[in-house]
Amino acid sequence: MRDLIDEEEKIVKEYEPELLQKVKKLLMMSKNGTLHVHALRLIRRELGLPEDFRDSILRTHSKDFRLVDLEIVELVDRNESLAKAEVEKWREKEYVDKWLSEFETSYAFPINFPTGFKIEGGYREKLKNWQRLPYLKPYESKEVLRVRTCGGIERFEKRAVGIIHELLSLTVEKMLEVDRLAHFRKDFAIEVNVCELLLKHPGIFYICTKGSTQTVFLREAYSKGCLAFPNPIYVVRSKMLDLILLGHRNTRSLEDLQEIKEERNGSVFRTNVGVRRDGDLIVPILDSYDQNAFGSLGDINDSKQPFDGCESGRN
Repeated sequence: MRDLIDEEEKIVKEYEPELLQKVKKLLMMSKNGTLHVHALRLIRRELGLPEDFRDSILRTHSKDFRLVDLEIVELVDRNESLAKAEVEKWREKEYVDKWLSEFETSYAFPINFPTGFKIEGGYREKLKNWQRLPYLKPYESKEVLRVRTCGGIERFEKRAVGIIHELLSLTVEKMLEVDRLAHFRKDFAIEVNVCELLLKHPGIFYICTKGSTQTVFLREAYSKGCLAFPNPIYVVRSKMLDLILLGHRNTRSLEDLQEIKEERNGSVFRTNVGVRRDGDLIVPILDSYDQNAFGSLGDINDSKQPFDGCESGRN
Protein backbone atom coordinates (compact mmCIF):
# COMPACT_ATOMS: atom_id res chain seq x y z
CA MET A 1 0.00 0.00 0.00
CA ARG A 2 2.87 2.33 0.82
CA ASP A 3 4.31 1.69 -2.66
CA LEU A 4 0.93 2.45 -4.28
CA ILE A 5 0.56 5.70 -2.32
CA ASP A 6 4.04 6.76 -3.44
CA GLU A 7 3.15 5.80 -7.02
CA GLU A 8 0.00 7.93 -6.90
CA GLU A 9 1.94 10.94 -5.57
CA LYS A 10 4.49 10.49 -8.35
CA ILE A 11 1.78 10.35 -11.03
CA VAL A 12 0.07 13.46 -9.64
CA LYS A 13 3.37 15.37 -9.87
CA GLU A 14 3.95 14.17 -13.43
CA TYR A 15 0.45 15.25 -14.45
CA GLU A 16 0.68 18.71 -12.90
CA PRO A 17 0.36 20.53 -16.29
CA GLU A 18 -2.86 18.62 -16.98
CA LEU A 19 -4.18 19.35 -13.48
CA LEU A 20 -3.36 23.01 -14.05
CA GLN A 21 -5.54 22.96 -17.16
CA LYS A 22 -8.39 21.37 -15.22
CA VAL A 23 -8.43 24.21 -12.69
CA LYS A 24 -8.26 26.73 -15.53
CA LYS A 25 -11.22 25.14 -17.29
CA LEU A 26 -13.27 25.17 -14.11
CA LEU A 27 -12.54 28.88 -13.66
CA MET A 28 -13.41 29.54 -17.30
CA MET A 29 -16.80 27.89 -16.75
CA SER A 30 -17.56 30.09 -13.75
CA LYS A 31 -19.71 33.19 -14.05
CA ASN A 32 -17.05 35.74 -13.05
CA GLY A 33 -13.86 33.75 -13.52
CA THR A 34 -13.70 33.01 -9.80
CA LEU A 35 -14.27 29.96 -7.60
CA HIS A 36 -14.38 29.26 -3.90
CA VAL A 37 -11.26 27.41 -2.78
CA HIS A 38 -13.44 25.47 -0.34
CA ALA A 39 -15.47 24.06 -3.25
CA LEU A 40 -12.27 22.95 -5.01
CA ARG A 41 -11.04 21.39 -1.79
CA LEU A 42 -14.20 19.29 -1.54
CA ILE A 43 -13.54 17.68 -4.93
CA ARG A 44 -9.75 17.76 -4.73
CA ARG A 45 -9.37 13.99 -4.78
CA GLU A 46 -11.96 13.57 -7.55
CA LEU A 47 -10.01 16.02 -9.73
CA GLY A 48 -6.70 14.36 -8.86
CA LEU A 49 -5.28 17.50 -7.25
CA PRO A 50 -2.54 17.17 -4.63
CA GLU A 51 -3.41 17.76 -1.00
CA ASP A 52 -1.45 21.01 -0.96
CA PHE A 53 -2.93 22.28 -4.25
CA ARG A 54 -3.49 25.74 -2.76
CA ASP A 55 0.27 26.27 -2.47
CA SER A 56 1.66 23.88 -5.09
CA ILE A 57 -0.71 24.98 -7.88
CA LEU A 58 -2.64 28.17 -7.06
CA ARG A 59 0.17 30.12 -5.39
CA THR A 60 3.01 28.71 -7.49
CA HIS A 61 1.36 29.60 -10.83
CA SER A 62 0.72 33.26 -10.11
CA LYS A 63 0.63 34.05 -13.84
CA ASP A 64 -2.51 31.96 -14.17
CA PHE A 65 -4.24 32.36 -10.80
CA ARG A 66 -4.69 35.06 -8.21
CA LEU A 67 -5.91 34.48 -4.68
CA VAL A 68 -8.30 37.36 -4.05
CA ASP A 69 -8.60 36.39 -0.39
CA LEU A 70 -8.28 33.24 1.66
CA GLU A 71 -11.24 31.52 0.00
CA ILE A 72 -11.52 33.01 -3.53
CA VAL A 73 -9.30 32.16 -6.51
CA GLU A 74 -9.48 34.17 -9.74
CA LEU A 75 -8.35 33.34 -13.25
CA VAL A 76 -5.72 35.81 -14.47
CA ASP A 77 -5.36 34.80 -18.11
CA ARG A 78 -8.11 33.08 -20.08
CA ASN A 79 -6.81 30.51 -22.56
CA GLU A 80 -9.30 30.15 -25.42
CA SER A 81 -7.58 27.00 -26.69
CA LEU A 82 -8.98 25.24 -23.61
CA ALA A 83 -12.52 26.50 -24.23
CA LYS A 84 -13.75 23.25 -25.73
CA ALA A 85 -15.98 20.86 -23.83
CA GLU A 86 -15.28 17.12 -23.81
CA VAL A 87 -18.69 16.42 -25.35
CA GLU A 88 -17.58 18.32 -28.47
CA LYS A 89 -15.23 15.44 -29.31
CA TRP A 90 -18.20 13.07 -29.35
CA ARG A 91 -20.22 15.49 -31.49
CA GLU A 92 -17.45 15.75 -34.07
CA LYS A 93 -17.17 11.96 -34.19
CA GLU A 94 -20.92 11.59 -34.66
CA TYR A 95 -20.88 14.21 -37.40
CA VAL A 96 -18.06 12.46 -39.29
CA ASP A 97 -18.81 8.78 -38.67
CA LYS A 98 -22.61 8.82 -38.92
CA TRP A 99 -22.92 11.56 -41.54
CA LEU A 100 -25.34 13.49 -39.35
CA SER A 101 -26.06 17.16 -39.98
CA GLU A 102 -24.80 19.91 -37.70
CA PHE A 103 -28.43 20.57 -36.80
CA GLU A 104 -28.59 17.10 -35.25
CA THR A 105 -25.21 17.09 -33.49
CA SER A 106 -24.28 20.68 -32.54
CA TYR A 107 -26.14 20.61 -29.22
CA ALA A 108 -26.67 16.87 -28.69
CA PHE A 109 -25.45 14.66 -25.84
CA PRO A 110 -24.65 10.93 -25.88
CA ILE A 111 -27.66 9.02 -24.54
CA ASN A 112 -27.34 5.55 -22.99
CA PHE A 113 -30.51 4.38 -21.31
CA PRO A 114 -30.24 1.80 -18.52
CA THR A 115 -31.28 -1.79 -19.12
CA GLY A 116 -35.04 -2.19 -18.85
CA PHE A 117 -35.75 1.51 -19.24
CA LYS A 118 -39.34 1.90 -20.42
CA ILE A 119 -39.81 4.55 -23.09
CA GLU A 120 -43.27 6.02 -22.91
CA GLY A 121 -45.22 7.30 -25.86
CA GLY A 122 -44.01 10.62 -27.18
CA TYR A 123 -40.77 10.46 -25.20
CA ARG A 124 -38.58 9.86 -28.25
CA GLU A 125 -39.95 12.94 -29.98
CA LYS A 126 -39.42 15.08 -26.88
CA LEU A 127 -35.87 13.79 -26.55
CA LYS A 128 -35.16 14.47 -30.21
CA ASN A 129 -36.34 18.07 -29.84
CA TRP A 130 -34.30 18.49 -26.65
CA GLN A 131 -31.16 17.22 -28.40
CA ARG A 132 -31.61 19.89 -31.08
CA LEU A 133 -32.33 22.70 -28.61
CA PRO A 134 -29.56 25.37 -28.65
CA TYR A 135 -28.07 26.37 -25.31
CA LEU A 136 -25.28 28.49 -23.87
CA LYS A 137 -22.28 26.15 -23.81
CA PRO A 138 -20.03 25.93 -20.72
CA TYR A 139 -17.15 28.05 -22.04
CA GLU A 140 -19.18 30.60 -23.96
CA SER A 141 -19.58 34.15 -22.65
CA LYS A 142 -22.02 34.25 -19.75
CA GLU A 143 -24.82 36.29 -21.23
CA VAL A 144 -27.98 36.83 -19.24
CA LEU A 145 -30.45 34.12 -20.19
CA ARG A 146 -34.06 35.16 -19.90
CA VAL A 147 -35.82 32.20 -18.40
CA ARG A 148 -39.31 33.47 -19.23
CA THR A 149 -38.62 33.72 -22.96
CA CYS A 150 -39.64 30.99 -25.41
CA GLY A 151 -37.76 27.84 -24.42
CA GLY A 152 -35.92 29.81 -21.73
CA ILE A 153 -36.38 27.27 -18.94
CA GLU A 154 -35.39 24.35 -21.17
CA ARG A 155 -32.28 26.18 -22.39
CA PHE A 156 -31.32 27.20 -18.87
CA GLU A 157 -31.62 23.61 -17.67
CA LYS A 158 -29.75 22.28 -20.71
CA ARG A 159 -26.91 24.68 -19.96
CA ALA A 160 -26.82 23.27 -16.41
CA VAL A 161 -26.68 19.74 -17.88
CA GLY A 162 -23.76 20.82 -20.08
CA ILE A 163 -21.80 22.27 -17.15
CA ILE A 164 -22.35 19.23 -14.93
CA HIS A 165 -21.41 16.97 -17.86
CA GLU A 166 -18.17 18.90 -18.35
CA LEU A 167 -17.39 18.95 -14.62
CA LEU A 168 -17.80 15.16 -14.42
CA SER A 169 -15.63 14.77 -17.53
CA LEU A 170 -12.78 16.57 -15.74
CA THR A 171 -12.80 14.18 -12.77
CA VAL A 172 -10.59 11.11 -12.48
CA GLU A 173 -13.42 8.57 -12.22
CA LYS A 174 -16.14 10.61 -14.00
CA MET A 175 -18.17 10.74 -10.80
CA LEU A 176 -18.98 13.13 -7.95
CA GLU A 177 -21.09 13.21 -4.84
CA VAL A 178 -24.32 15.08 -5.60
CA ASP A 179 -24.07 17.17 -2.42
CA ARG A 180 -20.70 18.55 -3.50
CA LEU A 181 -22.11 19.75 -6.81
CA ALA A 182 -24.30 22.15 -4.85
CA HIS A 183 -21.20 24.12 -3.82
CA PHE A 184 -20.69 25.17 -7.47
CA ARG A 185 -24.25 26.31 -8.17
CA LYS A 186 -23.65 30.04 -7.63
CA ASP A 187 -20.19 30.16 -9.20
CA PHE A 188 -21.44 28.35 -12.31
CA ALA A 189 -24.80 30.17 -12.32
CA ILE A 190 -26.76 26.89 -12.33
CA GLU A 191 -29.10 27.63 -9.44
CA VAL A 192 -31.40 24.70 -10.03
CA ASN A 193 -32.40 21.62 -8.04
CA VAL A 194 -29.36 19.53 -9.02
CA CYS A 195 -30.74 16.15 -7.94
CA GLU A 196 -34.03 16.72 -9.74
CA LEU A 197 -32.17 17.83 -12.87
CA LEU A 198 -30.01 14.69 -12.87
CA LEU A 199 -33.04 12.43 -12.47
CA LYS A 200 -34.68 14.06 -15.49
CA HIS A 201 -31.82 12.81 -17.69
CA PRO A 202 -31.28 9.09 -16.94
CA GLY A 203 -29.66 8.55 -20.33
CA ILE A 204 -26.80 10.93 -19.46
CA PHE A 205 -26.37 10.53 -15.70
CA TYR A 206 -26.60 7.60 -13.31
CA ILE A 207 -27.24 8.25 -9.63
CA CYS A 208 -26.04 5.67 -7.13
CA THR A 209 -27.82 5.83 -3.77
CA LYS A 210 -25.68 3.29 -1.95
CA GLY A 211 -25.59 4.09 1.75
CA SER A 212 -26.49 7.62 2.77
CA THR A 213 -24.52 9.29 -0.06
CA GLN A 214 -25.82 10.02 -3.55
CA THR A 215 -23.15 9.80 -6.23
CA VAL A 216 -23.63 10.78 -9.88
CA PHE A 217 -21.78 8.95 -12.65
CA LEU A 218 -21.35 9.91 -16.29
CA ARG A 219 -22.96 7.00 -18.17
CA GLU A 220 -21.00 7.33 -21.39
CA ALA A 221 -17.70 7.06 -19.51
CA TYR A 222 -18.41 3.52 -18.26
CA SER A 223 -18.57 0.19 -20.01
CA LYS A 224 -19.52 -3.02 -18.17
CA GLY A 225 -19.05 -1.36 -14.80
CA CYS A 226 -15.54 -0.07 -15.48
CA LEU A 227 -14.13 3.17 -16.82
CA ALA A 228 -13.98 2.88 -20.61
CA PHE A 229 -10.75 4.89 -20.90
CA PRO A 230 -8.87 4.56 -17.59
CA ASN A 231 -6.22 7.13 -16.70
CA PRO A 232 -3.05 6.45 -14.65
CA ILE A 233 -4.48 7.88 -11.42
CA TYR A 234 -7.59 5.71 -11.78
CA VAL A 235 -5.44 2.62 -12.40
CA VAL A 236 -3.31 3.06 -9.28
CA ARG A 237 -6.40 3.80 -7.16
CA SER A 238 -8.03 0.63 -8.48
CA LYS A 239 -4.98 -1.31 -7.28
CA MET A 240 -5.38 0.30 -3.86
CA LEU A 241 -9.03 -0.73 -3.74
CA ASP A 242 -8.19 -4.30 -4.74
CA LEU A 243 -5.60 -4.43 -1.97
CA ILE A 244 -8.05 -3.10 0.61
CA LEU A 245 -10.71 -5.61 -0.44
CA LEU A 246 -8.23 -8.43 0.14
CA GLY A 247 -8.20 -7.49 3.81
CA HIS A 248 -6.12 -9.76 6.06
CA ARG A 249 -7.14 -13.04 4.44
CA ASN A 250 -4.34 -15.62 4.25
CA THR A 251 -1.82 -13.34 5.96
CA ARG A 252 -1.64 -15.67 8.96
CA SER A 253 -0.99 -18.70 6.75
CA LEU A 254 1.71 -16.84 4.86
CA GLU A 255 3.43 -15.95 8.12
CA ASP A 256 3.25 -19.56 9.37
CA LEU A 257 4.93 -20.88 6.23
CA GLN A 258 7.61 -18.20 6.06
CA GLU A 259 11.15 -19.24 6.91
CA ILE A 260 12.68 -17.06 9.58
CA LYS A 261 16.44 -17.30 9.73
CA GLU A 262 17.91 -17.02 13.18
CA GLU A 263 21.56 -17.08 14.07
CA ARG A 264 20.86 -19.06 17.22
CA ASN A 265 23.42 -21.90 17.12
CA GLY A 266 23.65 -21.38 13.34
CA SER A 267 20.32 -23.15 12.82
CA VAL A 268 17.40 -22.27 10.57
CA PHE A 269 13.96 -22.72 12.11
CA ARG A 270 10.55 -22.92 10.43
CA THR A 271 8.21 -21.24 12.81
CA ASN A 272 4.59 -22.19 13.32
CA VAL A 273 2.86 -19.46 15.24
CA GLY A 274 0.03 -21.20 17.04
CA VAL A 275 -1.00 -18.57 19.53
CA ARG A 276 -4.57 -17.50 18.89
CA ARG A 277 -5.42 -13.81 19.17
CA ASP A 278 -8.70 -11.95 18.87
CA GLY A 279 -9.68 -11.48 15.24
CA ASP A 280 -7.50 -14.35 13.96
CA LEU A 281 -8.92 -16.59 11.23
CA ILE A 282 -8.98 -20.19 12.53
CA VAL A 283 -7.43 -22.51 9.94
CA PRO A 284 -7.38 -26.32 10.49
CA ILE A 285 -3.88 -27.72 11.00
CA LEU A 286 -2.94 -29.90 8.06
CA ASP A 287 -0.44 -32.73 8.07
CA SER A 288 1.62 -33.64 5.01
CA TYR A 289 -1.16 -35.86 3.64
CA ASP A 290 -3.73 -33.10 4.07
CA GLN A 291 -1.53 -30.56 2.29
CA ASN A 292 -1.09 -32.86 -0.69
CA ALA A 293 -4.81 -33.50 -0.81
CA PHE A 294 -5.89 -29.86 -0.54
CA GLY A 295 -3.09 -27.99 -2.28
CA SER A 296 -2.21 -24.57 -0.86
CA LEU A 297 -4.51 -22.56 1.39
CA GLY A 298 -4.79 -20.03 -1.39
CA ASP A 299 -6.19 -22.74 -3.66
CA ILE A 300 -8.84 -23.57 -1.06
CA ASN A 301 -9.94 -19.96 -0.77
CA ASP A 302 -9.97 -19.51 -4.52
CA SER A 303 -12.01 -22.66 -5.12
CA LYS A 304 -15.62 -22.25 -6.14
CA GLN A 305 -16.63 -25.36 -4.16
CA PRO A 306 -17.62 -24.90 -0.50
CA PHE A 307 -14.97 -25.85 2.05
CA ASP A 308 -16.49 -27.85 4.93
CA GLY A 309 -13.35 -29.12 6.67
CA CYS A 310 -10.69 -31.78 6.34
CA GLU A 311 -12.94 -34.80 5.87
CA SER A 312 -14.84 -33.29 2.91
CA GLY A 313 -11.52 -32.36 1.35
CA ARG A 314 -10.18 -35.90 1.61
CA ASN A 315 -13.35 -37.31 0.07
